[in-house]
Amino acid sequence: MQSSMLVAISGTPGTGKTAVCERLRTDGYQVVDLNKLAFETESIIGVDPERDVDIVDTDALRKKVMELKNDLVFLDGHFSHLMGVDISIVLRCNPDELKKRLEAKKWNEKKIRENVEAEAVDAITVESTESGVDTLEVDTTNRSAEQTEEAILKIVNGESEEFRLGQIDWSEVILDWY
Repeated sequence: MQSSMLVAISGTPGTGKTAVCERLRTDGYQVVDLNKLAFETESIIGVDPERDVDIVDTDALRKKVMELKNDLVFLDGHFSHLMGVDISIVLRCNPDELKKRLEAKKWNEKKIRENVEAEAVDAITVESTESGVDTLEVDTTNRSAEQTEEAILKIVNGESEEFRLGQIDWSEVILDWY
């Protein structure tokens, strides 16, 4: 592990970012909640009324994140891979299971569909990869938060081969939709 490493914990909402980051924080790791940091640093520049989500000035937020870079820092957020990180770990979840998780959170049908479809087509993984950062994936479908934390710690300790891109494919799930 590098002496200073900024690690994105990214993924579609509902894939387990918050749960695993709570475990990392409890275990003594430095974890930054990007949504909270965006509010604290006044990096929210508006609201998308169509999707009912905050619009974040990622450039301004990235500057604040760079000030935090020391030792090992995990960034919790679905846009964390855009923060100039050393490595991006994208949490993935089977779209059928993800739908159940988002329904349990009482999300509306439109927002659920948007996020399930984004997961099905690898939207976060593609965005992370296109940003030029080393991107790995962890399937959380059948993993507990503890097991996901173990996978993340393996990755930051250089044991990342089993989490390389191309091993998660939801195309069969998508075909079942039609």
